[in-house]
Amino acid sequence: MKSLDAFSDAMRSLRSNSLRSVLTTLGIIIGVGAVIVMVSVGNGAKARVNKLIESLGANIMMVRPGSSRLGGVRGGADSQPSLTEDDAVAIQNEIPSVVVAAPYVNGSVQVVAGNLNWATTALGITQEYIIAREWKLENGRFFETSEAKSAAKVVLLGKTVADNLFIDQNPVGQPIRIQRVPFVVIGVLESKGQTGQGRDQDDLVMIPLETAKKRVLGGRTLGGNLVNGIVLKVRNAEEVPEAEEDVKTFLRRRHRIRPGQDDDFRIRNLAEMLNTRADSSKALSLLLMAVASISLIVGGIGIMNIMLVSVTERTREIGLRMAVGATGGDIMTQFLIESVVLSLIGGLIGAMLGIGGSLGMANLSEWPAIIDPKSVMLAFGFSAAVGIFFGFYPARKASLMDPIEALRHE
Repeated sequence: MKSLDAFSDAMRSLRSNSLRSVLTTLGIIIGVGAVIVMVSVGNGAKARVNKLIESLGANIMMVRPGSSRLGGVRGGADSQPSLTEDDAVAIQNEIPSVVVAAPYVNGSVQVVAGNLNWATTALGITQEYIIAREWKLENGRFFETSEAKSAAKVVLLGKTVADNLFIDQNPVGQPIRIQRVPFVVIGVLESKGQTGQGRDQDDLVMIPLETAKKRVLGGRTLGGNLVNGIVLKVRNAEEVPEAEEDVKTFLRRRHRIRPGQDDDFRIRNLAEMLNTRADSSKALSLLLMAVASISLIVGGIGIMNIMLVSVTERTREIGLRMAVGATGGDIMTQFLIESVVLSLIGGLIGAMLGIGGSLGMANLSEWPAIIDPKSVMLAFGFSAAVGIFFGFYPARKASLMDPIEALRHE
């Protein structure tokens, strides 16, 4: 029996029991579709995290004040002012892997432009902060050195603030008031989007550090050289863990913290935080893929069951084929082809449903879904392997039948 004839016979047999064939492939359809959706969503989550890391900076660390203690009462995070501008200068000079150390102060402010106003965050920064965060301009210019030193009343607007205060207008050169203090807009920052916690990075205004302390935040900010935090830019992402330990050791020594005492500061590794989130998404995707794989196995078992039923129902047919010259290999080939065809049809339908489901989820949830052709081919190939694996036993059982006993079967 030629392979083409075996294929034609297999297709004829499947068409004669079309409803049973469709029901048999459901497990494969669901399994393949689920695998493709999970891989696509997982790739989308990875891409989203990579975009967040890029916007925040994979080589960025944040140093913040620690918590205060008064008797047995401990304050919350940032309640113990401990960091100074001098700390930032010392870190940049003494830690070789730190390229830039930028101190900053921040506070909530009301910004007014014409008859519009907006509540946002004022960030008092040095020019090093722009370098550390790699912030670019959509329009205008950055602070000049003389403006930073003289506490000039100039401001950079985040994209969110600019859009809400200057609708269909160019903000550069326009006057605004921050806490009733007049400023001139010198630039608009490029959008950085949201952080991993969902905070809008563009909802802020940036002013020189001295301006923030002396003119805007006033008594609400820290006195002297104290700052709310320091942003550190490390040479590259690979050196971040080592730099974190170096900075911790250096600040403990500089702040005269004895062994056994708690740090009066805390260091946050932004890339590590986002990678933890990525690992969580990856673990969830692996779990869902495991469930999808189980569905494929269940589908394979369904195929084996149906093929065993088919062998029993077609026992006389098998006997007749053998009686007219078909070999055991011919019989095995025919039943294997039926099993593989069932799996491939289920895999094809599952792949189409998986691609459609991925695109649908992306549109409905605004969550990126990246369809990897390799994952589609892998799931499709796995469905064929399921057909061969679970179809082998029924096919072998059919091929080993005694023709005489098969012809006697009722």
